[in-house]
Amino acid sequence: MGPIAQALTVRSFDEAFLLSDYDDKVVQPYMKWLKGRCSTQIEVVPEKLSGPTQFGEIYEAAVRGIERALGDRRRETALSFYLSPGTPAMAAVWIILGKTRFPAELIESSREHGVRTASVPFDISAEFLPDLLREQDERLRLVSPGEAPLAPEFSDIIHKSRVMDRLIQRARRVAIRNVPVLIEGESGTGKELLARAIHRASPRKDRPFIAVNCGAIPAELVESELFGHEKGAFTGATQQRKGHFEAADGGTLFLDELGELPGPAQVKLLRTLQEGEVVRLGSSKPTKVDVRIIAATNRTLTEESASGRFREDLFYRLAVAVLKLPPLRERSGDLGVLIDHLLAQVNREAAGEPGFKEKKISSGAKNLLLTHPWPGNVRELLNTLRRAAIWSDGAAISSEDVREALLPVAATTRPEVLGRPLGSGFNLSELLKEVVRHYLGRAMDEAHGNKTKAAELVGLPSYQTLSNWLVKYEVQR
Repeated sequence: MGPIAQALTVRSFDEAFLLSDYDDKVVQPYMKWLKGRCSTQIEVVPEKLSGPTQFGEIYEAAVRGIERALGDRRRETALSFYLSPGTPAMAAVWIILGKTRFPAELIESSREHGVRTASVPFDISAEFLPDLLREQDERLRLVSPGEAPLAPEFSDIIHKSRVMDRLIQRARRVAIRNVPVLIEGESGTGKELLARAIHRASPRKDRPFIAVNCGAIPAELVESELFGHEKGAFTGATQQRKGHFEAADGGTLFLDELGELPGPAQVKLLRTLQEGEVVRLGSSKPTKVDVRIIAATNRTLTEESASGRFREDLFYRLAVAVLKLPPLRERSGDLGVLIDHLLAQVNREAAGEPGFKEKKISSGAKNLLLTHPWPGNVRELLNTLRRAAIWSDGAAISSEDVREALLPVAATTRPEVLGRPLGSGFNLSELLKEVVRHYLGRAMDEAHGNKTKAAELVGLPSYQTLSNWLVKYEVQR
């Protein structure tokens, strides 16, 4: 007896799946012989390989075989992967899969020791991925500190600042994983733009991307919108309807303004994420879904959880990878390139209008935009440029056009350094430290880490003095 017959006669299995590259005329006599020696239900899964050591082909064939074996019983099935039959390359793939994507017992056999559980002397902490993962990570390591690596999926996110470089590098790393992503940031910072870029850079890029604004759905319709309903489930439910989870099956579901979800919907969302299935309103039958969640909020969910407004267990389920989009005022060096990019967009939008004139922006007008605090971030900047283009009679947008287009800024959004009340915990030393750290950080960002240039920007005599200040005030470079 060879290794397969040896394992099936010594150990008890409910089912055995044999991946085979042999012709049927060879397989059938062997199967007849094998079934006469064991009671296990056996199925042969034909797989053609171009060679016995083609790791990519072996990996794909193995995954197909596992998925076939699991079917819809994923949670009730215990797997065993047999390392002895086949080539060393095949055994390596089974070890990788058994230690990562599909946890399984690894078994082996020999004439001397019979069939036994294999002791693998190492563990693999990350899911097996094609060479794409290693190549992307290697490019990130090799890229110089002042330059962003080529990332075509993220090309719509216009930036020059180091803070955005770092954010996009993290987004690229998490895009190719199959984990939930939580994007935090103020309104107008571009959370959906980042979510779409992550989807385009992921293995799910050819599957649906469904965006849902949780804050725009009436509370009584949230569950129906997300999870679907059966005909007659409630008044007005005249026909069966799939929810957003089923519509996004195989792809990505973007839940914007997640913090607005009412409590009952949070409970059902948590169960869906845990079980990988949805139950439509009016039904008791679960439907399996394979959906990657990207959630976004302009609230701080840790504070919302602490106050009881958001479920803590749901927060930790979603916050596997957390990306914090900085507000425009903290993106040193980005405002100028964003003004140019968004003005070009405004010109494209208006190109078909009667009497269209391509708009340029005067130096004075651009300076006004550069000094504005932008509490509404990129969205406010775009709408301001749209208004200024409408107010402008000529080809150039003037300072007056911009001044009239700008929305008034509430006093609370301005940093009132000189107007803080004395007493009640006021600490002059801490205030000075806050101011110094703010401007040193901005200078290092705008100078792209060049200390000599950063020293000039803040009026310090030399880069040595700047270095001392960076250490003294604990500025993260």
